Amino acid sequence: MGAKRKKSEGKELLNEGEKENDKNNENISKKMKKEILPSMIKNKEKRSAVHAKLKHQKKVEKRKKLKARDAAEKRALELGEEPPARKTPRTIENTREPDETVCRPDDDELFAGNDADEFSSILKQGCAPKILITTCRFNSSRGPAFISELLTVIPNSHYYKRGTYDLKKIIEYAKKKDFTSIIVVHTNRREPDALLIIGLPDGPTAHFKLSKLVLRKDIKNHGNPTGHIPELVLNNFATRLGHRVGRLIQSLFPQSPEFRGRRVVTFHNQRDFIFFRHHRYIFETKESKGSDADGKKAKDAKSEKTSQQKVITRLQECGPRFTLKLVSLQHGTFDTKGGEFEWVHKPEMDTSRRRFFL
Repeated sequence: MGAKRKKSEGKELLNEGEKENDKNNENISKKMKKEILPSMIKNKEKRSAVHAKLKHQKKVEKRKKLKARDAAEKRALELGEEPPARKTPRTIENTREPDETVCRPDDDELFAGNDADEFSSILKQGCAPKILITTCRFNSSRGPAFISELLTVIPNSHYYKRGTYDLKKIIEYAKKKDFTSIIVVHTNRREPDALLIIGLPDGPTAHFKLSKLVLRKDIKNHGNPTGHIPELVLNNFATRLGHRVGRLIQSLFPQSPEFRGRRVVTFHNQRDFIFFRHHRYIFETKESKGSDADGKKAKDAKSEKTSQQKVITRLQECGPRFTLKLVSLQHGTFDTKGGEFEWVHKPEMDTSRRRFFL
């Protein structure tokens, strides 16, 4: 009898151990199911279904958060309190790597350098900018169209055919004729692909890669610019290098804009890409109809329609539209052999998406 009882007790203990193992295995399998990602599923249909489900869940959670935030703001306004501060979204721009060369408003050394650099005479309106625009030796069919639009954008600019002249001879000729800058439009495979901006008489020389060029005729509902001097807008040139490039671009335009022309030229730097846009702003008067009643609850009161004039402002793009990326900045005028470079972009410098130089 005792032996039988021992055997039965041993079986019960084994059964209990097996049950515990089964429970543990179930918990592990549940956790595994929760942690399964769509990339771990080999079946395409199941993978797409799991991905769609996860995407829908994220969307629902986002909506709930937005509704809760709006309700909290509404409640705070009703109680006369300040609404809770909104969180700033994390972007590549506001999470950029810290840079020691970022300009500060209390940097006396920077302002002292501005008074003594190559652009001070033009930016202080000591002399008017005069620009010479030319091409590379092998010109394309689309290059002259781009240059003709550049001539309408930059005031007091003149186009000279390149011919077979060397660029150093062109620089000497421009110095004699009192030009302040030279712009060389480089083309490759019938498409402008680079800009070379040379400051005269002492430099510097900036080499830009040009991309995504859209001419005026290809822009929908474009406007035709007038001959007035445009306003110049420079955005996000934050570092020492960006400040220097911004002053080089600024030296191409006169510092006395004519606001009657309503022209705006914008160079917007974002992630070291300089976006160029040319607009004119238009003021339009539109009539908005409204009804005025003598009493709110009076049935016999007739509503009188009154017209009110509103002034609406809108932008009209004049073109061209293109994007620049700085390749190199050189001391002095153009010199390929003995030139000293201030900054050159190299592939090994692109170590992070959040590292910017301008």
